[in-house]
Amino acid sequence: MKVSELYEELKQDLYRFARTISRNEQEANDLIQDAMEKSLRCTELLDWPRHKQKAWFYRVMKNQLIDIRRKEKRETDWDDSVIPPFTTAGTSYVEMVDLLSKLPASLSDLVFKHFWLGLTSQEISEKVGVPASTVRYRIRLAVKKLREYMKEEG
Repeated sequence: MKVSELYEELKQDLYRFARTISRNEQEANDLIQDAMEKSLRCTELLDWPRHKQKAWFYRVMKNQLIDIRRKEKRETDWDDSVIPPFTTAGTSYVEMVDLLSKLPASLSDLVFKHFWLGLTSQEISEKVGVPASTVRYRIRLAVKKLREYMKEEG
């Protein structure tokens, strides 16, 4: 039996399950496609009984959806919590440089690399040798301090 034959036998059940957990037709199709790609790498799958094959597909799709939801949450949390402080109307470049100079050098360096150079937290983490999550935390901390400084001066 080939993976394509297996897909033909299971496609209605797979689609029904994917549609149920994702509540979105396009996302359901993406989940099925990802599961099929993974099935091509899982050579022993074709030797299993049908109920185990079906359970394997369900588990892969469910885990993929969990990963997608977690990623969306992280991106949403990141977008909402870290808005560049220098986008505030009326803040000139000189004023921002002055505000950045009030931060410790390590924090102002992170803010500069992220917002001015456009580096991601992963790229910055590779350069400074700390985990990306630490970089994101420190940038949030720096942004919070910058906002406090702006409120004090404004």
